[in-house]
Amino acid sequence: MTVTIDDVSEPPKARRKRMTGKERREQLLDIGRTLFAEHGFDGTSIEEIATVAGVSKPIVYEHFGGKEGLYAVVVDREMAHLLDTVTKALVGGHPRQKIERAALALLEYIEDSSQGFRILVRDSHAASATGTFASLLSDIANQVEHILGDEFKDKGYDPKAAPLYAQALIGMVAMTGTYWLDVRKPKRDEVAAHLVNLAWNGLSGLEPKPYLTTDHKARQKDLKAKAKEAAKEAAKEAKESARAARRASPEPGTA
Repeated sequence: MTVTIDDVSEPPKARRKRMTGKERREQLLDIGRTLFAEHGFDGTSIEEIATVAGVSKPIVYEHFGGKEGLYAVVVDREMAHLLDTVTKALVGGHPRQKIERAALALLEYIEDSSQGFRILVRDSHAASATGTFASLLSDIANQVEHILGDEFKDKGYDPKAAPLYAQALIGMVAMTGTYWLDVRKPKRDEVAAHLVNLAWNGLSGLEPKPYLTTDHKARQKDLKAKAKEAAKEAAKEAKESARAARRASPEPGTA
């Protein structure tokens, strides 16, 4: 029996898998996050979200009640993620290491979740249940306040000033992160090292080549450089002392 092309039926077309309600909700959140990051709240429409998702507008309304509801969930998720990331970094270790880890955690969030950070720094919409980016930074500063308060007590400073310094510290890191979001130079660890250098040492005590205490190679290199410089200074002082001693000694035959 001869089989012709007409006798061979075409394979059935693969049917698109129908999304569950949970899957559809996550899809809309991902799409909304991307569009809000690119165009902002006012520049994004329900029509655009629905079109990208391949659904009708009523589907978006069904899940979130409108653009405000979708935006609120996106913002609340990002704020919770960032707060949790930085708070975990503040647990355990020396105060300087805590600040280093907190700075690194914020920069890591900016690097890995740049869309979310762009949404947050636009000053979160009033629809958000969590609040604004400023309120988020204040929550993080409250965590840092306890660290600085203990450090102030140990050094004999007034712990009542800790909240002010905590706000200043977190504000400095956040503003630097906003700048670094676009330039992405230098590398993350180097940015964190410079931030901690200023925060920990102050302008009058800046290290020429700052490094993170967790960077053991950089630490060893710095210690060797300091030891070499100290040995050089010691040798110089020894020479000066020997010259002074010779000048103070009476010439032979003049005693």
